[in-house]
Amino acid sequence: MEPTLDVGQRVLVNRFIYHFENPEPGDIVVFHPPAGADNGTECGVTPRPGEPCPKPTAGESSQNFIKRIVAGPGDTLSVKEGHPVVNGVEKKDEPYTNPCGEAPACNMPRTIKIPPDHYFMMGDNRGASDDSRFWGPVPRSWIIGKAFATYWPPDRIGTL
Repeated sequence: MEPTLDVGQRVLVNRFIYHFENPEPGDIVVFHPPAGADNGTECGVTPRPGEPCPKPTAGESSQNFIKRIVAGPGDTLSVKEGHPVVNGVEKKDEPYTNPCGEAPACNMPRTIKIPPDHYFMMGDNRGASDDSRFWGPVPRSWIIGKAFATYWPPDRIGTL
């Protein structure tokens, strides 16, 4: 999640908010990824060339990940120069991201549809992030909560 969060930085997470409201694109969330995501890239199906992973593996990992939601249930998504293209609109105004560069995952022009009750996650370090582009959308039930502040190290204390 660099540059938003540094490796080892600690965050506070609201575990109750999504009992009262839906997760939204832009939210930084802590969640369990699909099984296999913690060992690298493992999609639940074989994606077509140039397509983000459209379906996660069936199992839930016990690891905790932190990423930004970029698309929600029913949205269509592709990736252009590291930016999500959601429902045909490229989200270029993302000042919190590092440039994507030339990595293959920076351009995934084939569109997928996010399944009901699933969310597509991307890290802010787009060229080096292990995220939903590789292991698919995440079911809402696997979202632990919304990160809202940092508390460690002391020189990085603040809201997200």
